[in-house]
Amino acid sequence: MNDNNVLENNEVVAEVPMELTAGEMLRNARTTGRRKREIPTIAKQLCIREEFLEALEEGKYNLIPEPVYILGFARNYAMELGLNPDEIVAKIKKEMGITSACSGIDDEDASACAMPSIKEESWAKVYFVKVYQFIYQHWIWFAGALGAIVLLVVLLLVFGGKSETADVKPLQNNAPVVETVKEIDFKHKVRERFGTDNKDKADVILQANQESWVKIEDGRGNTVFSRVLVPGDIYYVPAGDKYKATFGNAGGIDVWVEGKLIPAVGANHTRKAGISLAPEKLLQAK
Repeated sequence: MNDNNVLENNEVVAEVPMELTAGEMLRNARTTGRRKREIPTIAKQLCIREEFLEALEEGKYNLIPEPVYILGFARNYAMELGLNPDEIVAKIKKEMGITSACSGIDDEDASACAMPSIKEESWAKVYFVKVYQFIYQHWIWFAGALGAIVLLVVLLLVFGGKSETADVKPLQNNAPVVETVKEIDFKHKVRERFGTDNKDKADVILQANQESWVKIEDGRGNTVFSRVLVPGDIYYVPAGDKYKATFGNAGGIDVWVEGKLIPAVGANHTRKAGISLAPEKLLQAK
């Protein structure tokens, strides 16, 4: 009599083979056949921790800290081993006691249905793991894309910088050149300067060669300068043709027009008023 048979009421009853659990199917697929593989190798390939794969094979689903991961890990593991992922997932649902009310929904939703106390943050972790796995499995593409972006940025910086430089140079070349005001070679050593605010634009400059009182008025008769100048003192007359001067000692003031010394506007120790300081009139008077 065959040992696999059992006598019951004088009848021979054939023993029904036990159905394999999901974990046993996973372990057999990994350890038998021509493609025997080690858990560490598969764990690295799938980016799933070794202890989680071992828990799936042993049916110890409580060792996986986030229940929502169980079905997702099992599906990826089954596909890697060449098994039908739907069959493995269905067995695990049955072993976990997931009711038929949860059938027909996604793996993560089924886990949540069986264990409604899972925190919402677990969903974020699931998607993070999936994204991480996807990037890990396709890292070559991501590395190539990153390299292309870096190269593009470098090219923009290099050629963009050259273009910007090329645009700036003509502006620099075309910029107006500010000429330095050449100091007049006065007849007397300069002692003190007055009206320096007008220095850069003054066409008429006065310098005392003797002590002399000088008053400058604008077109409305307002006094803009009044002072006794001593030899060496200079005064820069504001630009324009509306100013007039009064010299207490006309011969004691040297008048420079556009950098040139013109003849004295009057004799020594002679008071002269109403002297137009318009450059063209002073040049005509000489």
